[in-house]
Amino acid sequence: MKNIFFLFVFLLSLSCANEFDKYKERPKYITEASASDKAYFETYDKTLQLWDVSYEELYIPTTDGIAHVIVSGPKSGEPLVLLHGMNASSTMWYPNIQSLSENHRVYAIDFLLEPGKSYLYKDMESIDKVIDWYKEVLFVLKLDSYHVIGASRGGWLSVKLALENQHEIKSLVLLSPAQTFSWIRPSEGLLKNIVSLLSSKEKRIEQSLKTMSSNVDNISDAYLEQYYIGTEKDSVNKFLINMKPFPNDVLKTLQMPVLVLIGDDDIINTEKTIEIVKTLPKGKGEIIKNAGHFLSIDQAEEVNKKMLDFLNNLPD
Repeated sequence: MKNIFFLFVFLLSLSCANEFDKYKERPKYITEASASDKAYFETYDKTLQLWDVSYEELYIPTTDGIAHVIVSGPKSGEPLVLLHGMNASSTMWYPNIQSLSENHRVYAIDFLLEPGKSYLYKDMESIDKVIDWYKEVLFVLKLDSYHVIGASRGGWLSVKLALENQHEIKSLVLLSPAQTFSWIRPSEGLLKNIVSLLSSKEKRIEQSLKTMSSNVDNISDAYLEQYYIGTEKDSVNKFLINMKPFPNDVLKTLQMPVLVLIGDDDIINTEKTIEIVKTLPKGKGEIIKNAGHFLSIDQAEEVNKKMLDFLNNLPD
């Protein structure tokens, strides 16, 4: 009888260990990609070589498409979900993933509506459907208690998700969240981006990078190649117009600890963002020196330290 019990426990543990194996097979849109898609996927994989941690890629079928999720870190670690910025894909976390994966089980999700390795089946009719899609992915991953880090547009989506999942999300880290606490401020950099709309697409991308990063030379060549190809392939996301700052009274309903980091040369946020964050029940905000909107790359070491200090010192 005892032997049967131990056999049952062994089989159960084996089943749990392999529960996501069915999502590891690469789908046909990856293996039989068109020439343009293949070129992008190759640059994506090249950037992934910058990840100084072991990882696995999952392709999770959902109602609206296939979610590509990169998983790293110890299986026993607390779950940490990463939502990347616009047109950035999950590979944008290459300067941060080693630090974040040290003690956390990290799930980096490619946004369904932009270049990356997620695949859209059909058009989405609302921003609420986007949030429902994230909820479905997290449900399949069996995450019912987790932390979230969101960058730029991913920061806005993180807050939207948190407002609907207060009991699941343990903390929020927002890196220069776009249109979240206040409207994007008019600035010289923004004006240059508007003027560059009259230029070639290559010039527009180059101008955008210069206004978003305080040190473009600090960005990996492999990632830049992927970013250029992805941006060439992409069209403007129709839900951008729905990304409006959340009212202060709504933001104050967030009960989990919230950390917001912005760069001192941020084209998206100002000190006003930090002032609003500090009015939240458990809000904390800081400005990172010599950093632009891409602060997770511009000042990766300092940003990594700030994020880990926050995550590792949360109240029980």
